[in-house]
Amino acid sequence: MKTQPPSPAALAPTALIDSDHPAVIAFAREHAVGADDRERAVALTYAVRDGFRYDPYRIDLSVEGMRASSVLAQGYGWCVPKAALLAAAARAAGIPARVGYADVRNHLSTERLRRMVQTDLFVWHGYTDLWIAGHWVKATPAFNLSLCERFGLLPLDFDGRADSIYHPFDKAGNRHMEYVNQHGAFDDMPLDRIVADFEAHYPLWLRSAAEMNGASFDADVAKETRR
Repeated sequence: MKTQPPSPAALAPTALIDSDHPAVIAFAREHAVGADDRERAVALTYAVRDGFRYDPYRIDLSVEGMRASSVLAQGYGWCVPKAALLAAAARAAGIPARVGYADVRNHLSTERLRRMVQTDLFVWHGYTDLWIAGHWVKATPAFNLSLCERFGLLPLDFDGRADSIYHPFDKAGNRHMEYVNQHGAFDDMPLDRIVADFEAHYPLWLRSAAEMNGASFDADVAKETRR
């Protein structure tokens, strides 16, 4: 199938992929280093992956809570806004980018999160599509390296040539991630659809936002992975 080249929208700022935000521009200038777009995209991916803690306890589905620049302001994010940040930073660096989504079965999470979500199906898992050397390449900057080490996961390396998506198994051979449905890639985050599906699938999670925000994901991970 012929690769669809990027539209002008893949370089344009939006309210959610706010590549024109001063903080996003500064982040891109600092981290988009390299001799070509591939090297710059790789550098940006690792800067987003490891520079911001993955935290699924602090989910704010408002425009303010989901936009790319909010991850910079907070110092943490979950897969959807972290993917938006990578897309925004890439656009700020002149690299066309989109946001992509899939429904996944995540076999590793904390006890608190499993109790709130009441399923191992996580809808609208976010990744980033980057236009490099004439084709789209997937990058997944969600899980920071220290979290992978805690959980015994294989970190998602990215070379700018092959898709970087979650491994089906962890280091010990246990089930980790299974992709069950692809939503595709978008020039802007489809926030209305994401919110509607979260409300349908995770009513307890959303109703318990205050409890989740008062808890520490890092502390729960440390407690449950303590050897």
